[in-house]
Amino acid sequence: MTSTASYRQVADTIRRSIHDGTYPRGSLLPNEDTLAGQLDVHRATVNKALKILKAEGLVYVHMGVGTYVHKLPPILRNAAVRHSRAHRERGGARGSLASELEQLGYTLDNQTTIGPGRPPTEVAEVLGVDPDSDSVIIRARRMYAEGVPIQIVTTYIPRSIAEGTPMAERDSGVGGISSRLAELGHAQVDIQEDVDVRPPTDEEARFLRMTPDQRVYEIFHMGLTRDDQPVKVNLYVLPTYQWKLRYRYRADPD
Repeated sequence: MTSTASYRQVADTIRRSIHDGTYPRGSLLPNEDTLAGQLDVHRATVNKALKILKAEGLVYVHMGVGTYVHKLPPILRNAAVRHSRAHRERGGARGSLASELEQLGYTLDNQTTIGPGRPPTEVAEVLGVDPDSDSVIIRARRMYAEGVPIQIVTTYIPRSIAEGTPMAERDSGVGGISSRLAELGHAQVDIQEDVDVRPPTDEEARFLRMTPDQRVYEIFHMGLTRDDQPVKVNLYVLPTYQWKLRYRYRADPD
């Protein structure tokens, strides 16, 4: 590489070195002076290249130490299979995410707050509950894989359904909330998800360790019963660099 190489070319080179394992996941990159010498470019070029990779979520800065390769590769969120009972209960898992991470060999941890509360107006309209009273059970979770924060999810269930059940407890049991709803006669047969991309709020950025130029997926997830009654709303906030979203559905051949 020549000293006139663009910072985008340098970013491409470092990115390839991460993907081919030259710089493994979780490893400390050489400092900017060393990278500049190895690539025969100016340090300022390396600095601009690393800014691109930081925005992509491929690397991050540990102040006073250096630049690290992000520990976890993107996680596949496969909507076509993740809501099946077999998937969410596999191996005694406590829901879809626990099942997915266990299959990847990752340890799941979370900070969970549970209790009655007032739903946002949009959620209240969907669930048909009162927005001005504690009409839902709220499960607010901040979730980690291998110690890395990967998502924020807030679940709203009508209090008339969830109160006094494991859905109102920290451990909702094998298969999680969806399995408990099914046992109570509220099995979800249709799922609707609206996906937006936006900057993280300050609070989200602090927990997810994101920078202002990075983006999150905001997913408004709704579960409906056979009679088209919404019984659960999940609001997901996911770093776009940490997740790959996959949707598959049948198309009308005509």
